[in-house]
Amino acid sequence: MIAAKGLVAAVLAVVVSLSWAEENTGVTPYRPSLSNPAQLPKPGQLELEFGGLHSKTGNAREDSLPYLLKLGFSKEWGILIGGEAYVWSRDEEGSREHGVGDTSFILKRAFIVNSKTAFGLELDAKVPTAKEAIGSGKAEYTLNGIYSQDMGSMHLDANLNTTRVGVIEPGTARMQTGLSASLSMPLVKGWRGVTELSGTRRSGTPTTAQLLAAVVYNPSKWYAIDVGMAKGLTSKSQDWSIFSGFVIPIARLW
Repeated sequence: MIAAKGLVAAVLAVVVSLSWAEENTGVTPYRPSLSNPAQLPKPGQLELEFGGLHSKTGNAREDSLPYLLKLGFSKEWGILIGGEAYVWSRDEEGSREHGVGDTSFILKRAFIVNSKTAFGLELDAKVPTAKEAIGSGKAEYTLNGIYSQDMGSMHLDANLNTTRVGVIEPGTARMQTGLSASLSMPLVKGWRGVTELSGTRRSGTPTTAQLLAAVVYNPSKWYAIDVGMAKGLTSKSQDWSIFSGFVIPIARLW
């Protein structure tokens, strides 16, 4: 029932966006990869990213509805608010939990070099709005550095970040390093492909890594629909995940 309500809300959001789509200059998708671009949406344009994610690790399963709201104050400054609208999880023993996920508040600064090159910085504070069984349990803070580059018809986004983990086990480090790089390229008219390699490292814990592949459909400049999957590359990474979602503008605030 909750999933159905989320789908209905998503459809309504698309319908609402149609009424003023011709007036905006297009969306700036951050999904489906983990690597965020340096660029912000058009100033004053509120964008919504919403989707579904199913992941498997051993006998454990998790389904979630990730979302992200993006608003640029200018070409250089903006805010992002995101998280998981709802999570359904089942652990290795079969115990089930569900509820609202954690919430992240991100302040973003873009450094636009030219039409092809940009750098970015994001300061992310994750608030533990989820129950401990499905969330982080404590606040976490991340500083993310971004490099974005157009290379002919292809586009590269590379992210390097460090996270102050909230809950740690004895003998493990507090700080975690993450690295990701995604490359997107046109396929046929209206379609592009995305590949990404990403991973994390924290002293005292196993290293994780995954390879992501997705396709994105852009029927017009003002919305994008994606579908893809990711495969874990180390023994302690998730086995695999599948996902789908969309990006649309939902309001022109100024």
